[in-house]
Amino acid sequence: MKRLILIFVTVLLCLPLAAQADRKDVRAGNRRFKAGDWKESEIDYRKALVKDSTSFAASYNLASSLYRQNDYDGAAKVMENVSDPSVGGEHSSDYNYNLGDIALQRKDYGAAVEAFRKCLLETPDDLDAKENYIYARMMQEQQQQQQNQDQQDQQNQNQNDQQNQQDQQNQDQNDQDQQNQPDDQQDQEDQNQGQQPKISSQQAQQMLQAIQAKEKETQDKVEKQKAAALQSRQKEKNW
Repeated sequence: MKRLILIFVTVLLCLPLAAQADRKDVRAGNRRFKAGDWKESEIDYRKALVKDSTSFAASYNLASSLYRQNDYDGAAKVMENVSDPSVGGEHSSDYNYNLGDIALQRKDYGAAVEAFRKCLLETPDDLDAKENYIYARMMQEQQQQQQNQDQQDQQNQNQNDQQNQQDQQNQDQNDQDQQNQPDDQQDQEDQNQGQQPKISSQQAQQMLQAIQAKEKETQDKVEKQKAAALQSRQKEKNW
């Protein structure tokens, strides 16, 4: 990974193109770029674009300057706006290489693969482009696998959350049913007690007579037992 980045940087050092002879700002920017003064070179290239917004050299080199300042999003935006007939011509390979390089830094591996592929179509012997193309494809596959795994994990998490929520609802309902059950039983008992069967006066009289007859029967039995016991004692005494 670090070796690839060093290759990118080394290649970028020689990327600023010679501007047209009458483009003083572009030439000034190139001098500062080569000296490593990225911020000042950016200013010169922007000045050149104010004077000629279609300048391929100014836009292309501005993107390289922003790249060296680690402003990869800014570099990508500038490259998207580059419009020059030389793309597809003498500078097309370098343009696509830089485009792929910027995409790699932004972790836009799909765009990097496409850019390096175009670069290799024009310069099949570019070893750096081949290495970067292979690296970009590998990272693209890993990124896709990670996205698929993240999506699957999220689906599993959602399913687990739904199941846990359903289980909790069921448990809450069971707890509520158990809390309500004793009250229901007590209410039923109270209701049963409050609904004692009613009897008529005739039935009550019959019940009273039966009780009295039972009591008389019990008294007669007790009296007979007492008389028998007394007679037994008298026999023993006489004898």
